[in-house]
Parts: sequence; C-alpha cells; structure tokens
Amino acid sequence: MRQRAQHAEGGGRSAAAAGGPDHDAGPFVPDTRDLGELRRAASSCRGCPLHEDATQTVFGAGPRRAPVVLVGEQPGDREDRAGEPFVGPAGVLLRRALGEAGLDESSVYFTNAVKHFKFTVPEGGKRRIHKAPSLREMTACRPWLVAELAAVRPRLVVALGATAGRALLGGPFRLGDHRGTLESLPGADGPDGRPGLPEAQVLVTVHPSAVLRAPDRDAAYRGLVADLRVAVRALAGTQRARPRGQG
Repeated sequence: MRQRAQHAEGGGRSAAAAGGPDHDAGPFVPDTRDLGELRRAASSCRGCPLHEDATQTVFGAGPRRAPVVLVGEQPGDREDRAGEPFVGPAGVLLRRALGEAGLDESSVYFTNAVKHFKFTVPEGGKRRIHKAPSLREMTACRPWLVAELAAVRPRLVVALGATAGRALLGGPFRLGDHRGTLESLPGADGPDGRPGLPEAQVLVTVHPSAVLRAPDRDAAYRGLVADLRVAVRALAGTQRARPRGQG
C-alpha cells in the first residue's frame, strides 16, 4: 500500500480549524482499492476538525463488489457510537424501504459523504443534536467517498439528500432538480476540477431522516420507495440515465 502523503505531526486542531492545508482528507487516503485498508486508514483521519468531537470515524459497510452504493450525509448519534452507517432510526426506515422497493440490502454498500458526526449540545443539555456539515467539511471528506466508489465500482449510486447529491454531482445543487431521475456520474476529472468518479449511474432521492421529520410521513415514505424502484429498474436495465446537462 502506498500512502499519497504523510500528515506532519503536530498539525492537529489549529491548522484544520484555521482552514489551512490540513483541511483536506486527501493526504490520509492510501492509494489502494482494498476496502479494509481504506477503513483502517480512515480510522486515523485528521483531515478536518470534525474528528475532534466525534467518537470515531464511521466508514462504509457492505459487499466490496456491491452493485449499489447508498450515500447519506453523515453518521448520526447512534452511528457515531456504533461505528457503522445507518444503524439508527433512519437506517431502519431505509432498510424497510429497500425491501418494499425490491432491492436486497445484501447487495448494497452503505456509506456517507462525511465520515464523522457533526453535532451541537444545547447549553445545559446532554443530548447531541445533529448539525449539517458545511460545504467545506463535505469537500474535505470527499476523497474518502471517491476512494470507496473506486474500490466498489458499483453500477448505481443513490444519493440520499442534498449533501450526498452535491458531493457526487457538484454544485450549486438543488435536490428537487435531480430527484428521481437517473443521471451519469461526472466524467474523468469530476465537477469543479475535483477527482473523478468511476463510470456509474446516479439517482438522487431524499434522506430517510427527512421522511421521519415530514409532516405527512406516509406520503414521504411512499415517495422514497418510488424513487428506490427507479433504482431497481435501472439495475434490471429497463431504465437508463439521461445524459448530463439535459433537464
């Protein structure tokens, strides 16, 4: 295994928090397509300040040759404690929706655009409240997602929510402009000059946590299942991606 760059000792909090050159996970990502090696390297990632308060890195999980990769935003409280993606209430709902859509979860690799839990604790409280990662934090963590996709090489990637969609397709990004429609992942160099992604189709839908928060949860859940059925048809070859740039 060849390491792309060696992180200097003592970089730590100040450089990352100040937005210096360490605000980038790239130097921590080994040049390998072995998911085990990637997971071990990710456990010591210091590519952005989020590692300081999180319990641990939450890397992806699933078959190394899964035909489908599901990408969420970031781990939640339960995922942060367990070290596994999608084990909390949103993950339970997502697995139920996968089954109803006809997508076997044993063929799915689960991961997130950001690998550390970002949260806030209200004054006088103890409960950790989810806080959305910033564009900068998402961009800093993107090399891990690129490496995972290069290792798994799925036929289809499902972006769960706007953060995942932006990480995969670039910005500016509006979920409503992409939801439920198959597209192709960006080409060799990726959007905005960032590292490219392997050839695959991508489908954008809502994050399951948005379903849990929806005023009409049943309708939101039906919408999620309908989008996942597009993924099933894509895998069966009965529905194909539109060329990028076409509305």
